[in-house]
Amino acid sequence: MYFADRADAGRRLAARLGHLQGRDVVVLGLPRGGVPVAAEVAEALGAPLDICLVRKLGVPSRPELAMGAVGEGGVRVVNEQVVRDAGVTGRDLAAVEERERAVMAERARLYRGIRRPVPLEGRTVVVVDDGLATGATALAACRAVRAGGAARIVLAVPVAPHGWTARLAGEADETVAVHAPEGFYAVGQFYREFDQTPDAEVVDRLDRNRAAHGPAVRHTAVRIPVGDLELRGDLALPDGAAGLVLFAHGSGSGRHSPRNRAVAGALNRAGLGTLLFDLLTEAEAADRARVFDTPLLAGRLGRAAAWSAGWPATEGLPRGYFGASTGAAAALWAAAEPDDDVAAVVSRGGRPDLAGERLAAVRAPTLLVVGGSDDLVLDLNRRAGALLRCESRLEVVPGAGHLFEEPGALEEVAALAADWFTGRFGAAGNGRDQ
Repeated sequence: MYFADRADAGRRLAARLGHLQGRDVVVLGLPRGGVPVAAEVAEALGAPLDICLVRKLGVPSRPELAMGAVGEGGVRVVNEQVVRDAGVTGRDLAAVEERERAVMAERARLYRGIRRPVPLEGRTVVVVDDGLATGATALAACRAVRAGGAARIVLAVPVAPHGWTARLAGEADETVAVHAPEGFYAVGQFYREFDQTPDAEVVDRLDRNRAAHGPAVRHTAVRIPVGDLELRGDLALPDGAAGLVLFAHGSGSGRHSPRNRAVAGALNRAGLGTLLFDLLTEAEAADRARVFDTPLLAGRLGRAAAWSAGWPATEGLPRGYFGASTGAAAALWAAAEPDDDVAAVVSRGGRPDLAGERLAAVRAPTLLVVGGSDDLVLDLNRRAGALLRCESRLEVVPGAGHLFEEPGALEEVAALAADWFTGRFGAAGNGRDQ
């Protein structure tokens, strides 16, 4: 027995990795047991921590026996000898792979939430597990990391069988183990405490590291000139923001909308800037005719976008519109203007139907998100989506109502929005550079 627990193993492993100090390092832990070990390594190296999602493909009749593994990015490793010896058919293998990829996608959402994976391109990536047995999972992990653009891969474990590096077929550039004993039966035999790591601990370890290494967000109160008026807004910009999302609030609400502020905070954590501002003054918000005046609201949204394009801190950033309820109609109306270069639009429980015939003129990729229990609005979104001629998608959040008040519903909206904006902002940025 070598280690008291995974934290002890992580500290002792980190002592073998001091030569990486000061380099551009990312530490990836294999969930679940590898994450507490990796967290200690990341802390010692002062490096960001993320997960490396891979899943063992177990033989159907003996799930504990690995016949391969799968990883993010379509990575697949199969031990053909085990498959033949166990009599596994191609259909059986495909069924196991489909099931494990579904689990992998669920865990990605559970552990990362809406956050994007830490970028690996051109960096030294340290892949950490609590131990290595067959090597199939580690092999898949290394291949997934290589596919992510890592310049150098270091596979580090507290314990592995004697001669373990031969199992990796050169997939790692460097291998480190604290112990590699001859008498190896299972990873757990080398730990005094080896209980299963709960999901909550994985999330907590990642959150603590992100708090130390995540992007700093600068908040600025702004006033946006619109004719003779000034509209108040809250601008939030993470360091290195990938783009700016302007919020079009619905039904007379403004920059203090708790639901939109929750989504904006999630977008900030995903590296996106946000501008929440009042489309109407306090006096105007009491006038129901103005609340539903889509051309008026769209015009002000467009002018706010033009203002942000000239503001020093946001100049040159790709822009997106996030519209809620009636604000979604204003966002789409504005996006249909010939001179509007918005890169993406997201509608939350929106009324895109209120944009009418202008829907056909929208060019920006548009995501419509509707609650599964919001029957009327869901029907209106389906009809409106048929009128869009741009790239578009309708996402239904199961069991959610119009306000997305159900547990986890708003988080699902934020995750969908972050993915939509980030993907389209990247394309917009590449286009501007050409």
